[in-house]
Amino acid sequence: MYAITGVTGQVGGAAARALLAAGHAVRAVLRDPAKAAQWRERGAEVAIASFEDADALGAAFADTSGVFVMVAPNFAPQPGYPNAHATARVLKEALTQAKPARVAALSSIGGQRESGLGLITQVHILEQALAGLPAPIATAIMRPAWFMENSLWDIAPARETGAMPGFLQPLERAYPMVATADIGKAIADTLVQSWQGRRIIEIEGPRRYSQHDIAALLADVLGREVSVRPVPREQWEAAFQAQGATWPAPRIEMLDGFNAGWIDFEDGAHERVIGTTEFRSVLAELATRVA
Repeated sequence: MYAITGVTGQVGGAAARALLAAGHAVRAVLRDPAKAAQWRERGAEVAIASFEDADALGAAFADTSGVFVMVAPNFAPQPGYPNAHATARVLKEALTQAKPARVAALSSIGGQRESGLGLITQVHILEQALAGLPAPIATAIMRPAWFMENSLWDIAPARETGAMPGFLQPLERAYPMVATADIGKAIADTLVQSWQGRRIIEIEGPRRYSQHDIAALLADVLGREVSVRPVPREQWEAAFQAQGATWPAPRIEMLDGFNAGWIDFEDGAHERVIGTTEFRSVLAELATRVA
């Protein structure tokens, strides 16, 4: 039995589906009972627990061979990341109670850095918390590249104006990127393995992409010319505030980290998984979703 948190999201959902497809028993950990039916229909067991309740999570994680944990995505966190700290403490307590054989945790490219991470700080906090798990719980820190699905926000402007905003700069630099389906499969594959101690697994797609590459793929998907419009850094704060971010500094710091090369893989230092999902197929699905 494998307990999976975040099943209503992209990565947790992909991990749970991959495990079920491979014939493994899955316990889908949800906070909303209204969303349980679809997982029971897929053949999963369901446990209701929130990231604020260590006892409920501990019960959900009990009697399992492996657990996948993550911090819920928050693109507008409060200063000091109090929610990430609270979630990490609760997850550590729940795992210590349940004592599963192994844990896979969602981190990010750059998760090894102590500073200059912006939004990625939230998963760095989780990495630090899980480093204190008692033996013999084995851990795997999953550090995926930039999510291909982040291009969801590019679909509408590209379709309507023929231009997508470019925040990753320079536009011609190729960045490691990966589909959430490949992240989920890597998590599923890892959980069914046996190991001791702590592993770090970096995950990226079959090739790297520049902003110009993405615009060309998007043009093919949408059937119209698409160019990239670089967004000057001095306009980022206002742009993110217009999207509803009351504290845009973490997102800006994260982009600065990518653009400076500060946020990157530790090449050659850890395990590396290369996914198979091409960016065009992700863009095609996103375009259908937006339509």
